[in-house]
Order: sequence, then structure tokens, then C-alpha cells
Amino acid sequence: MATIYGELKPSPRILLGPGPSNVSPRVLKAMATPMLGYLDPEFIKIMDETADMLRAVFGTTNTLTFPVSGTGMSGMEAALCNIIEPGDEIIVCIKGYFGGRIADIAGRIGGKPTVVEAEWGKIIPPEKVEDALKKVKAKVVAIVHAETSTGILQPLDEISKIVHNHGALFLVDCVTSLGGQPVDLDRRCIDISYSGTQKCLGGPPGLAPISFSEAAVKAIKNRKTKVQSFYFDMNLLERYWGGEQRAYHHTLSMTMVYALREALRIVLEEGLEARYARHQCNADALKAGLTAMGMKLVAQEGYRAPMLTTVAIPDGVADANIRKALLNEYGIEIGGGLGVFAGKAWRIGLMGESSTQSNVLLLLSVLEKLLSREGYKVEPGIGVSAVVRIK
Repeated sequence: MATIYGELKPSPRILLGPGPSNVSPRVLKAMATPMLGYLDPEFIKIMDETADMLRAVFGTTNTLTFPVSGTGMSGMEAALCNIIEPGDEIIVCIKGYFGGRIADIAGRIGGKPTVVEAEWGKIIPPEKVEDALKKVKAKVVAIVHAETSTGILQPLDEISKIVHNHGALFLVDCVTSLGGQPVDLDRRCIDISYSGTQKCLGGPPGLAPISFSEAAVKAIKNRKTKVQSFYFDMNLLERYWGGEQRAYHHTLSMTMVYALREALRIVLEEGLEARYARHQCNADALKAGLTAMGMKLVAQEGYRAPMLTTVAIPDGVADANIRKALLNEYGIEIGGGLGVFAGKAWRIGLMGESSTQSNVLLLLSVLEKLLSREGYKVEPGIGVSAVVRIK
């Protein structure tokens, strides 16, 4: 006989890791909205409104802009499998874990990745991209804007100019940055970009916003081979998301679209500039508090992402002990390190609904207590005091 389990009652959490972030009650309420059919005229209107608001947040007029089903990784897959054909050269900039994933996927679909690397925690210098383009006739250059594994925010403007001067398409991973920092696809001449709903946009995981420029659409239309993935084929998806006559492709999650629509409404109600300023202000406060506590920030100074802070774990402090105590005693989640930072750094996210001064003050005060318990010498209240001194 099958076991019938009790009612679902997960513990409340303050999500200050690399994602997901906390979700507004308004978004949760929207998810309880009744279902519609995938070609219901009312649902098509909701799809159009969602895509229109996405364009505003992406900073683009690209027609081919909408969310694909799946998390941010589905956006990465969709972007690469539509634009890369077997044998195509792609330059992939790797300065952390997720740049490495781009290279992996590009190779899996038959592309020929050339890697441009920087030390984890550092930016990719534009001259390195220029040097690579002089050696390889690349169709695409791919880079991560805010690298979730390191907390680096990569400058894009100069690299974009270099890429287009060499006749390549510019692909940017904006999974962590969209909604928390300007992405500005049109101004920066970014041809392909994708993101996720669960970070600075303030929605639950499950959709991946994506956008293609006219040049990228032309490249897709001029392919010599079919797109490897039926599920992510933009030639098919655009018939569902645009045009007078909508054509069925797959059963889209109405619940996730409702959630994204409400999350985007919240973003635009706050105002993009105000939202970016909030993320920066709270990040500055967190970094000031951590520094005052004698902790070392990992990411290169001047290029630290405001939505994701990497901090070195002090010598003699057990990574697992602190994160376990934060979760079990205070209901606070922060992230452990990935790759070369595994066991050496914490990743603290201040994204969307989770980016508040109260969360910063709470985390700093709790960290002081837990670090002291582990034998790390920290003056009581010094982290919180540093935040208070910020004007």
C-alpha cells in the first residue's frame, strides 16, 4: 500500500545563496491563478504582456524575446544549440564555473570551442579576446556577465566592440545579472542573451528569459542543418510566442508564466534604476560589514557583482559548521564555493526580494556570533556598525 505523506510544510528560509532568492507574496499569489489552455486567447495576451515587459528589463526591442521552459541552464542550451552548428568556431571566455559549462555544451553540439581564460575571481581582459579573434574566425564569442561562482561582474562594452569588429556574434550569459544590474542588450550590441527567473527577477526557478538580435535571427534562419533540439528550436518557438496565428509547440507552464509576469510587474513598478541602486547599496553594506570583521573578499576589486559576494572562509573555520548553523538555527541559506573555491569561500546572494538592508544586518550579526563560536576573533557588533556608518 502506498504511503500517504503529510501536508507539505517546508521551513521558512531567508535565501541568501546564489539562487533561488525569496519570492514576493504577490508572485506566489499569481501562481494560484486558475489554469488556461496553451492557446487560449487570454493566455496568449498574458504571454504577449510578459514578453513585452521582458524586453523592457533586457533593454531591447528584439522581437525574438521570451522565456523558454526550464531553468537558466535551458537558456544556455537554447542559445547555443540555435546559433552553433557542427564545425562552427566559438570563443568561450572562462573565468569561473559557468563559462566552463558554455564550452562544454558548445562542444556537445559539435561546435569548436577556443577558450580564453582568466584566473577565478578576475575579469577577462578585452585584449585577450582580441588576440583570440585574430587567430580564430569565430562565429560567436560567449561570456558570462555576472559569474555566480566568483562574484565577478564582467565589463562588456569594449569586448562587444571587439567582437563586432571581427564580424562575430556576441553571446552573454545574464542569468545572475538580469534585474539586478543594467544588461542593455541594444546599447551594448549583445546578439544573444539568456537568464533565469529565480535570481534578481524575483521569481521561482522554472523559466529562462532569452533574446536574439536581428543578426542572430538571420544566423538561425541561414543554418545549413536543423537545430539539434526540437524543444528549444527558435524557428518553432517563435510561431508559438509571436505572430497572428499561434502554433502549438509544447504545453507551457501557465503557472510559471503567471509568476514571471507578476515578478516583472514588480521590477518595473520599482523602476530599473532604483532597483539597480538598491542592489548596489545593499552589496556595499554587506561588503563593508564583512571587511570590518576582518574577512577577505575574493572577487577583483572594482568588478564585484552587487548581487553575489564571494568571501574567503577564515583559516580554522569549518565551512560546513557555519552553513549548517545558519540554516538550522537561523533559517538562513548561503552558498558554498564551487570549483577552485570549494571549501574556501562562501557565496552570499542579495538578489531581488532578498536584497534588503534588514537581511544584511541580520546575516552580519549572526555571522559574528557563529564565527566567534568557531574560534575566529571578531569584535562584537563591528560588522553591523560598519553598515550603520554608510551614508
